[in-house]
Amino acid sequence: MAEQREPRELTDAAAIRALRHPLRQRILRHLHREGPATATTLARALGENTGATSYHLRQLAEHGFVQDDPEHEGGGRERWWKAPRQDLRFPPRSRMSGEMRHEMGQMEQHNAAEDVDALARFEAQRERMGKWGDALLIARGELTLSPDQLLRFWNDYLALFNRYVAEGEEDAGADGRSVLVRFMAFPDVDAG
Repeated sequence: MAEQREPRELTDAAAIRALRHPLRQRILRHLHREGPATATTLARALGENTGATSYHLRQLAEHGFVQDDPEHEGGGRERWWKAPRQDLRFPPRSRMSGEMRHEMGQMEQHNAAEDVDALARFEAQRERMGKWGDALLIARGELTLSPDQLLRFWNDYLALFNRYVAEGEEDAGADGRSVLVRFMAFPDVDAG
């Protein structure tokens, strides 16, 4: 089984600002899906210029989101990058600075819009996806929980998610593919 990743709590607004940038998000997704790459190969794959991908890779590296890939060292001028999988966590909003709250809000809005777009692309392709066309799994429910119970629920969910991350990397086989998984829980402000 793949190694378990220790959670990393991001408490720095600058790190969140670095992470939330749309091109940096695309770079990270590409590195996770395709493996190590250079600024040049990323630029080609993402339709960007090498200067932009090189700059954004350095910004991601400054905050520990990407790192040099030692397996591709070899005297050439090109620098190879990899994005190790990380279990990123964020402190409760009550512990965030105003700047951090702003950065998180911007990232949450961008991510929500990106998720809506991804679902629309799936729906547009669904009829041509064979058995993967049946893979839209949605569960909606309502629980009555205390804040401590909700945190326990969240930690249980993350433990399950991380178990499947580790298993999927090794056991998905030829039939495996990337699956977007989203979890959202928030208080119902309309219920007492």
